[in-house]
Amino acid sequence: MKTIVITGGARGIGRGLATAFLKSGHRVVITSRSRDSVDKATAELTGEISTGNITGNIYGFTLDLHDRASIEALWDNAVTAMGSVDIWINNAGCSNIIAPFIEVESAEIDRVMGRNVVGLLHACQVALKGMTAQGHGQLWNMEGYGSDGMKRAGMTIYGASKYAVSYITDSLVRETAGTPVQVCHLSPGIVVTDLLLKDAKKRSADQWAKAKKIYNILGDKVETVTPYLAKAILMTDKTGSRVAWLTRGKVARRFMGAAFNKRDLFSEYGL
Repeated sequence: MKTIVITGGARGIGRGLATAFLKSGHRVVITSRSRDSVDKATAELTGEISTGNITGNIYGFTLDLHDRASIEALWDNAVTAMGSVDIWINNAGCSNIIAPFIEVESAEIDRVMGRNVVGLLHACQVALKGMTAQGHGQLWNMEGYGSDGMKRAGMTIYGASKYAVSYITDSLVRETAGTPVQVCHLSPGIVVTDLLLKDAKKRSADQWAKAKKIYNILGDKVETVTPYLAKAILMTDKTGSRVAWLTRGKVARRFMGAAFNKRDLFSEYGL
């Protein structure tokens, strides 16, 4: 049984990973910026445990990635509750409003880069220090659009933040070489989450029509993607590994079959 910390685990991909790990009998710590959000998610997951749908233990804590002390408290609380941390997944993050860079408010730049890059750096350092001291552990960083160098108008801030995540992860693989700590990449692909739905609602009708076509070809729902990711994480035992759902081969097959396999991931959301 492993102890797994998932930042931002109260909803979306993080929540899906928590459910998948609990189903496998592991102990999970989830976080959210909101006390109400983390309490609600923890209660719901506890209810699933008590009814026998899933097993394991679940704890929830608030986390502010802009506050180093909050991240350190998360590590300390997780160790106090569970004894140690075997896997730490930096899933928490945010996107920016898709808009020309010169139109983006400075506060928006600070918010996205502060959470996705600066906050992630602090979380990595806290987790790596703790894992080094305890003599084992895996650190996983969540990739996103831009991690592979792809670029798109209106996504300068978010794309730059995720490109930085890729660099940080690769660099930490080198820095931890020869130690009992492993650092790895996690790439979920395009997943229908609150972030994506909020983005959709902010677009013009024409913008969304174009984006929706691609999302319906390449996208998937949380419950489809996260069991695969969780299983692959648990099977990984090599630093520098990259677990990816949307591989190049899968992308090619999706486009080739798009004319025959019509998918609609958004009708239930009125989009």
